[in-house]
Amino acid sequence: MGLSGRPPAPPPRRCTTASSTLCCKSIDPPLLRLASVHRRRQGPWQTVAGLLALCWLLLVGAPARADVVELSNLAVARAEEGVLLSFNTRFELSHTVEEALHKGVPLHFVAEATLYRSRWYWRDQRVARAMRSWRLTYQPLTRSYRVGIGGLSQSFDNLAEAMSVLRASSRWKIAEAAQVEDDSRHYIEFSYRLDTTQLPRPMQIGFGAQPEWTLAVERNIRVD
Repeated sequence: MGLSGRPPAPPPRRCTTASSTLCCKSIDPPLLRLASVHRRRQGPWQTVAGLLALCWLLLVGAPARADVVELSNLAVARAEEGVLLSFNTRFELSHTVEEALHKGVPLHFVAEATLYRSRWYWRDQRVARAMRSWRLTYQPLTRSYRVGIGGLSQSFDNLAEAMSVLRASSRWKIAEAAQVEDDSRHYIEFSYRLDTTQLPRPMQIGFGAQPEWTLAVERNIRVD
């Protein structure tokens, strides 16, 4: 009993780790309700923003793999019908590109060959230019692959067979025989690539230079 006749006040309660939940009951209930309302008012936008930030960190942190196109063969021949070019490439589609193909995105591959005449006194003269393109699509109903070249197309049971067709070309005519002068030096600029400019427009927005979609090779060859 104190001097006033009243019992002494109990000592203040201290919160420990084990009793933190019980001690929270000593907080003013209106403050608890205010904090709860604040959490509810955050709404879905903050959650979406957090998920987007997490996805961005995962994309940045994930190592990007650039698939290399190997030009295993490149040959040119002069014949009566003209200048003929043969080539063979080696490459595989990345997981990202193959997944897009299976979701209905057509893939376009382009080969270009430009014939030049060397000139020491001025810029080299462009004599002829040829282009060949392949269109690769996936048919989900038949689970087959189709390769289109010009107005012709052919179906294949698996992706490996379809890729073998568009990776190479034999005796491709790029110029007339008369366009090559015997007393001049000529060479061909050759390139082969996955044409990302023909992807659907929504995919090109924010596409950037993603290594998964960078499939290209360039080479020069002399015409004897």
